[in-house]
Amino acid sequence: MIVGVPKEIKNHEYRVGLTPASVRELTLRGHQVLVQKNAGTEIGLSDDQYVAAGASMIEAAKEIFARADMIVKVKEPQPQECAMLRSGQILYTYLHLAPDPEQTAALIKSGAICIGYETITDARGGLPLLAPMSEVAGRMAIQAGAAHLEKSKGGRGLLLGGVPGVEAGHVVIIGAGVVGTNALQMAIGAGARVTVLDKSVDRLRQLDLVFGNRIATLYSNAHTIEESVLDADLVIGGVLVPGSAAPKLVTREMIARMKPGAVVVDVAIDQGGCFETSHATTHAEPTYVVDGVVHYCVANMPGAVARTSTFALNNATIGHAIALADKGWEQALKADAHLKNGLNVCQGKVTYQAVARDLGYEYVPADSFLR
Repeated sequence: MIVGVPKEIKNHEYRVGLTPASVRELTLRGHQVLVQKNAGTEIGLSDDQYVAAGASMIEAAKEIFARADMIVKVKEPQPQECAMLRSGQILYTYLHLAPDPEQTAALIKSGAICIGYETITDARGGLPLLAPMSEVAGRMAIQAGAAHLEKSKGGRGLLLGGVPGVEAGHVVIIGAGVVGTNALQMAIGAGARVTVLDKSVDRLRQLDLVFGNRIATLYSNAHTIEESVLDADLVIGGVLVPGSAAPKLVTREMIARMKPGAVVVDVAIDQGGCFETSHATTHAEPTYVVDGVVHYCVANMPGAVARTSTFALNNATIGHAIALADKGWEQALKADAHLKNGLNVCQGKVTYQAVARDLGYEYVPADSFLR
């Protein structure tokens, strides 16, 4: 199979779909890998390293899309990339379609086989290709939130961990999954006062056993969210409904009543965000202010630490990339129900139920395409 790796073109996105080590895994199996020149140079992965791993370096993304049987990316394809996809071509990348009707329509029009990292599952019911970026984003959320609490960045002028004789800042984390747990670890390390909310009492019990009285745990409902948010200096939104648009758990009215200069970081923004006042931002302009509250809603947070993120992501994605290249998409999906869960759009049809429901498309099960 010919595998293509274009350079990412989203704002301040420096990650790359395959590292040289991943390229080597594919070329050793007899596959041809086309990598766009300078795709990894921003994170210290030179063209020479890719050539040594067996890749062919290509000048233009257009040629890669024209020649490759499978495109491996990191972020969702931008409009000009969607236009270069063709019928029967495999697209293997993050998609996050539920809050993005324009991308969904473009992928349907392309006729491509579109496999989203974020809906591939594992035997434990987890999302193993989303998890490494959720780990990065959860940890970054505290860094970003702490920085924007500084007065020069529009915040309250508050040091998250406080100092002796001065109260620490209050961090509220909505969602105790991968994002929330990693944010929790960083917040505790910074010396903040931490409250975490989740609908799973079992998950809250697990966190209580680990962190004890260093955190407060609350069952998540409208009342506890409101009380916690109004007392918070920094709120992290880390909720996830796989494949679906994120629920709006923090209302505009709650935002209006928060402390002036408080910060919210919406890690769920890839799925539309869990704050009613959220809209996606970029690393170039990461924040905006609503009712005196600083909103940090960067849709590709891990891109800021692109080298760490690229290696972490490749650890998770390369196994399925090899399966798709070795077997072809039909046999690979037939052989692995967890990979099949990643199929979001196929040959002009929406094959992920939550995406079809949220965007009003007919749902066509993936099995109908597997002979």
